[in-house]
Amino acid sequence: MRKPPLTLEQLRVAVAEGEIDTVALALVDMQGRLQGKRFHAPYFLDQVVAHGSEGCNYLLAVDVDMNTVDGYAMASWDRGYGDFVMKPDFATLRRVPWQPGTAMLLADLKWPDGTGPVVASPRQILRGQLDRLAAHGLTAYAGTELEFVLFRDSYEQAWQRGYRDLTAANQYNVDYSLLGTARVEPLLRRIRNEMAGAGLVPESAKGECNLGQHEIAFRYDEAVACADHHVIYKNGAKEIAAQEGMSITFMAKPNEREGNSCHIHFSLRDGSGGSAMLGDGPARLSVTGQRVLAGLLATMRELSLFFAPNINSYKRYQPGSFAPTALRWGTDNRTCALRLVGHGQGMRVENRVPGADVNPYLAIAALVAGAVHGIENGLELTEECTGNAYDDATAERVPGTLRDALALWESSSVARAAFGAEVVAHYANMARVELAAFDAAVTDWELARGFERL
Repeated sequence: MRKPPLTLEQLRVAVAEGEIDTVALALVDMQGRLQGKRFHAPYFLDQVVAHGSEGCNYLLAVDVDMNTVDGYAMASWDRGYGDFVMKPDFATLRRVPWQPGTAMLLADLKWPDGTGPVVASPRQILRGQLDRLAAHGLTAYAGTELEFVLFRDSYEQAWQRGYRDLTAANQYNVDYSLLGTARVEPLLRRIRNEMAGAGLVPESAKGECNLGQHEIAFRYDEAVACADHHVIYKNGAKEIAAQEGMSITFMAKPNEREGNSCHIHFSLRDGSGGSAMLGDGPARLSVTGQRVLAGLLATMRELSLFFAPNINSYKRYQPGSFAPTALRWGTDNRTCALRLVGHGQGMRVENRVPGADVNPYLAIAALVAGAVHGIENGLELTEECTGNAYDDATAERVPGTLRDALALWESSSVARAAFGAEVVAHYANMARVELAAFDAAVTDWELARGFERL
């Protein structure tokens, strides 16, 4: 077992010496957000360490606005909206440098009657797929690259302005620009350093194409740890930006310019710890590597709900952009949904489909499910794309809307076999709730076009 950034014994010492007075215990919800409680540290040590804590099971049965909605089997008014148990995962215990005197850790969700884990919880879904992979003697590693757009307005100011007419942190494209990114380096530096203090391993920060758009990259890790770091960073970056009077959005498509991606780098290791992807086949792929890529391509459309979970996710897929729509693979080819990168033991596949609004546990779980599907069915890899995949008229495409993705998800035998009927139904309902809310909304676009002229 990996050593946590902060051990329980170190926490006890820090609390006794007055360094830490607050412990935040967080679960990950369907949207990939951290929800939970902040405990007085002595109480946490005395009570929560041994027994966990309770949380209302509606936390996995609400929409993005925290409204209770119909259609969830595990939590409803008819079932009384009871509790589940938040069981601390002490491997995730760490200091929170941007919140003085605070430590935090993540929780796994259990039912209070002892019937087992909450299978629809994102961490449990990922763990279930990793167990399937382990049966083949393989371990998954991943790294997520989150882009965001930074504004000089606070979150409160953005709310009051209806998220319109905000001031981007940069006025021009600062992709790879050291001069342009220097304008906001104090914030980027603070995020990098304080994430390092929380036990993450920052690699770099760089500008991106949209106005005020940036990316901070972190070192790859085992799949669950990667997803844990992703949600801690995403939540922490927002908190740090708020403390500086600024705001960050991880929306997939916050405006008409370039969207925010979340490229996921994915690789497998065998029982000896070496790459299971590397071999003597096409593009230096092993037989396992070929079957993994074939499985990812074969399941991408059916599992796209886990790669693009929101209405807005699909607006990122625009022709001629770096958001891919063609389900092809290629070596160092950014026009393909799957880009093969790295050399030797560092060989990995980069899935370029997800946006920054993705739930990392669900997206990585979908990658693992696709890999297992390819391995178990001995799928053959299609020919490599060496040109512009956008121009390939024969290539299958990423679904164009959440409605299309929902239909594919509900009819998918692969999803049902991999995740089970309960998970399929749970996340199908999540999509239906979002679609119903969107269909009922009157947008600014409709008002601008129709208020006077229709």
